[in-house]
Amino acid sequence: MTTILSSSHAPSLALPAGLDRTGVERIVREIMLRSHGVPPSQAAREPQPRAAQSKLVVSISARHCHLTDEHVERLFGPGQKLTPHKNLYQDGFYAAEQTVMLVGPKRKMLPTVRVLGPTRKASQVELAFTDGISLGIDLPVRPSGKITGTPGCVLVGPAGAVELAEGVIRAERHVHMSFADAEHFGVKDGDRMSLLIKGSCGTVFRDLLVRADATSKLEVHIDTDEGNAADLDHAESVELLKQT
Repeated sequence: MTTILSSSHAPSLALPAGLDRTGVERIVREIMLRSHGVPPSQAAREPQPRAAQSKLVVSISARHCHLTDEHVERLFGPGQKLTPHKNLYQDGFYAAEQTVMLVGPKRKMLPTVRVLGPTRKASQVELAFTDGISLGIDLPVRPSGKITGTPGCVLVGPAGAVELAEGVIRAERHVHMSFADAEHFGVKDGDRMSLLIKGSCGTVFRDLLVRADATSKLEVHIDTDEGNAADLDHAESVELLKQT
C-alpha cells in the first residue's frame, strides 16, 4: 500500500526593492486572509492499493517546516500552540493548521509553507531542489535535524517574523522502520537501502538512510521532485531492497 503526500508548488514571488520586514508581514496577513480556502501545502490522498511489499508505505513529503515553541509564539502570537489539522502516518506526528510565508535571500518567497508538529528543539525548513532554485537557496542534502552550517531564511506569520540563521535543507531520502523491520531486512539504524519503483517512469532510488527505532512504522520519505520524477501516484509496485 502506498500513501502519497503531495503538493502543487506555490509560485515564488519577487518582493519590490526596499520593502522591509514590516511590509512583508502586512502582505502575508493579506494573503492569508484572501486565501483562507487555498489547499494546504501538504495534503494527504487516500491510500491506493498497490502490488507492493506488505505494509510498506511510500510518502512524498512536500515542503514544510518544524518550529520551536518560541518561534510558534513569535509567528502566531503569545500563548499560541500548533493546532493539529491532519495526522501523519507516523504516530504522534501531524500537519498543523498553521502555515508560514518563507522569504529567501533574493527576496523571493513561498507564500504557504505548512508547519508540522509537534514542536522541536530547533526550527527547520525542508524543501525540494525546485523550491531552492525558486528561492535562490543552494540547498544542502542533510538528514533531518543535522542543520549546522546550512542556509537560513525568514519565516513570516500573522503575528510576526523569525529570521533563521540556519536550518533550510533538502531532507535526505530515508526509510523509517521498527527494530523488528530492520531485523527482517537485515539492516540497522544508519545503513542504506534502495527503493525500487516499477511503472511507466520506474526508477531505483539508492542510498535511503535507515532510521530504525522501537516504534516507527515502515515508511519511505522522498520529496516532491523525486516523487514526480518517478510518477509515484501511478506506480505499479514499490519494493525496499537491502543495498549491496
